[in-house]
Amino acid sequence: MSSLPPPPPPPPSVLSSHRSVLDLAPVLPVVVVDDPADAVPLARALVAGGLPAIEVTLRTPGALDAVRAISAEVPGAVVGVGTVITPTQVTDSVAAGGRFLVSPGWTDMLLRAMRASGVPFLPGVSTASEVVALLERGVREMKFFPADAAGGTAYLKSLAGPLPQARFCPTGGVGPLNAPEYLALPNVGCVGGTWMLPPEAVAARDWARIEGLAREAAGLRDRGSAQV
Repeated sequence: MSSLPPPPPPPPSVLSSHRSVLDLAPVLPVVVVDDPADAVPLARALVAGGLPAIEVTLRTPGALDAVRAISAEVPGAVVGVGTVITPTQVTDSVAAGGRFLVSPGWTDMLLRAMRASGVPFLPGVSTASEVVALLERGVREMKFFPADAAGGTAYLKSLAGPLPQARFCPTGGVGPLNAPEYLALPNVGCVGGTWMLPPEAVAARDWARIEGLAREAAGLRDRGSAQV
């Protein structure tokens, strides 16, 4: 386990001046941390590039150590935890300093745990019935996953008419070429992706390259608006 101290109380939250995680930046980086030592410089590069919201996925043993490190050492970051699928993971993620939660799907048990956590959350959906079920439960912001495989922009455009109150973060198959198409939709707040984190750049600790890719991603909102 890491010897890092517990994360300090969050500073005046970046979230407090926005409606939600969906409004922090046009792109939510989805981060898989193999070496927790990389977490802080990687997060600093993303924040410097204009992407303050960072989803660290629970796909590696050091994920929560990475969340602790980012929470303690990168004050400009709003670090969240993704691939959350159990109530225990909800508790552990918030204890580690996670300031929002993302799941690939949801159950009532998981939803109760996320709601009780006191932090924002994005439960995953891929069908209209799942969206309606969450709306019935008072949840209006969701992850659309896997976005490309589940119908992409055409599917989300179809949902906007009958279900305009739902907002989404599409993730899965989203990249710099199709992200503007998603961001042009009225029911999309941001998109999730990994393209600003090329494995070879992370392995080489080329934080300057990652910062540059993050800056390009942060400008995609304008490209999306131009397509409307």
